Parts: sequence; structure tokens; C-alpha cells
Amino acid sequence: MAAPAGIADAPLPVLRQGSNSSTRKVTVRSLQYLLNAHGAGLAVDGIFGWRTAGAVKTFQRSRHLTVDGIVGQRTWHALFVTVRQGSTGPAVRAVQDQFDDRYLRAGGAASLAIDGIFGPRTLRAVLYYQNRAADYNPFQVDGIVGPQTWAALIHGYLPRD
Repeated sequence: MAAPAGIADAPLPVLRQGSNSSTRKVTVRSLQYLLNAHGAGLAVDGIFGWRTAGAVKTFQRSRHLTVDGIVGQRTWHALFVTVRQGSTGPAVRAVQDQFDDRYLRAGGAASLAIDGIFGPRTLRAVLYYQNRAADYNPFQVDGIVGPQTWAALIHGYLPRD
């Protein structure tokens, strides 16, 4: 997928309970991991069922967002957790799962474990991704997964090799 100009500002996919057939399962799994990073305790299965919808509503209520169970722009951006080398937990698992889904393992490096530990391999994968995204956008190449990198990942943006 070609990166749109200003990918961090481009519309993110809207998710809701039920069929998200046009959305890749990794996107729903990322939603579940990010909800877990905020304390939801969900099983990460890539299915937006009633438990995920309930967790979305609880999260929206806690952030004073519209409580509708629909994950749109404001909810996505509120969910994003900045992670960097040394970070641990479900948000790191979301990043690792996104890369694993795209086979982005720092230019063909060994498999990237989805272990929730932002170590050297995850850092290499993030830098690899950011460097290639920088070819299309003014993209911060810093090894930190902040709002800009999250938006590119959730969009499903796959930079060229």
C-alpha cells in the first residue's frame, strides 16, 4: 500500500462489533492489545465481539470520549501508547504482531518474537520500518513507536523493501 501524504493524519480504519471483513485481523488484535495496555484484560483473538465492544466503551468512558463502542479517530489516538526500547507489555506485543504479520523483521532477520519486550530485535524492526516509511513521508526515524508510527501500522502501510 502506498503511503498517503501525512499518513499520521490520514483517516484510520473504523472498527465496530461484528464483521470487520475489510479489516485485517492484525488490526483488531492491535486494538485488543492496546485495550489491554489500558487494563482491559481481553483475550487477543482478532475478533471484535461483545467483550471487545464492552472494553472499548469502558475505555471511551474513562477518556471522556463518545461512548458508542466504535473505534474511530479519537478512540484510536487515545489508545496509542508510546513504546521504545526497554518498554514491556501489551502495546509492545501489538507492535511486534504488526511487524510479524508483515514479515518485517529488520530486513529479513530471524523471526520477531511476540513477547512484549521491546529489545534489540524489535528496535531493529522499528528502525527498518521507519527508514522505509521515510521514503514517502516526512517520517520520524527514532526507533520510538509514537502516534506517527502507530498510525502507519494501523493503516496497514507496508513500505517498500
